[in-house]
Amino acid sequence: MRSATGFTLIEVMITVAIIAILAAVAIPSYTDYITRSKIQEATSSLLSMRTKLEQYFQDNRTFSGACAAGTVAPLPAGLKYFTISCPTRNDTQYLIQADGIAGTDMAQFSFTIDQANTRQTASVPTASGWSLPATNCWVTRKGGIC
Repeated sequence: MRSATGFTLIEVMITVAIIAILAAVAIPSYTDYITRSKIQEATSSLLSMRTKLEQYFQDNRTFSGACAAGTVAPLPAGLKYFTISCPTRNDTQYLIQADGIAGTDMAQFSFTIDQANTRQTASVPTASGWSLPATNCWVTRKGGIC
């Protein structure tokens, strides 16, 4: 008499169920992790621009004229998920804004920083569980956590 070798249908179904449960937990966590890493592109670019604008102010005693090519504070190009702009600039104040590029999963994110180093999250995708923080800061996790 030969003994049967291999897996029974029950054993295979249990294995598939375990893999499905693990995937149901792991995939959303991994997606959030990737989103949080993309936010770093915006925050690091904003901090870099802030440093450049302060250097521009030291040289020119004004923020007007900054954020232009040919200055020590040009707008960064080639970012993958965000565009950086300077919507407000005058002699003593500036606002730098990072907006998610349309067509990416970062499209609804927007962050700002000003001359007083006030860091604000202007918008987040609320439909996917993100919320604005209660204080002035850059949100880094779902639930408005900075």
